[in-house]
Amino acid sequence: MNIKLLCIGKTDDKQLQVLIDTYSKRLGHYIKFSIEIIPDIKNAKHLSETEQKIKEGQQFLKKLQPQDHIVLLDEKGKEYHSVGFSKFLQKKMNGGFKTLVFLIGGPYGFSDEIYHKAQAKVALSQLTFSHQMVRLFMVEQLYRGFTILKGEPYHHQ
Repeated sequence: MNIKLLCIGKTDDKQLQVLIDTYSKRLGHYIKFSIEIIPDIKNAKHLSETEQKIKEGQQFLKKLQPQDHIVLLDEKGKEYHSVGFSKFLQKKMNGGFKTLVFLIGGPYGFSDEIYHKAQAKVALSQLTFSHQMVRLFMVEQLYRGFTILKGEPYHHQ
């Protein structure tokens, strides 16, 4: 299985990007992993929230394949503790999916079309984080999940 993280807009903070790269590299020891950045929508300030979500959704759809298993990072998604999330990952690997794609939407979330296309929604927390920080948290949690599955000492309970 491959895991892909699709995000809207680049990470401006170089310190965050260094950490994202660090955990991405670590994650690569367990699974094929990639991050793909979709450019910010041009002239977004002149669009309504709905129009912006639709345009972002169209960009996401261009990057998705019919066989992708799509998981939205969404505040209304299912919350997991780290061990539970590792079991979620194991279940997806056992499901025979070629590519598991996690989507991080723009500031207003996802279009209805993306919500209908997704197979699952996951919430990292009830707290609100910047989209740039969510990338770091997600990559770290993926890494943590795989260390749990491998019985490695990174995660402590």
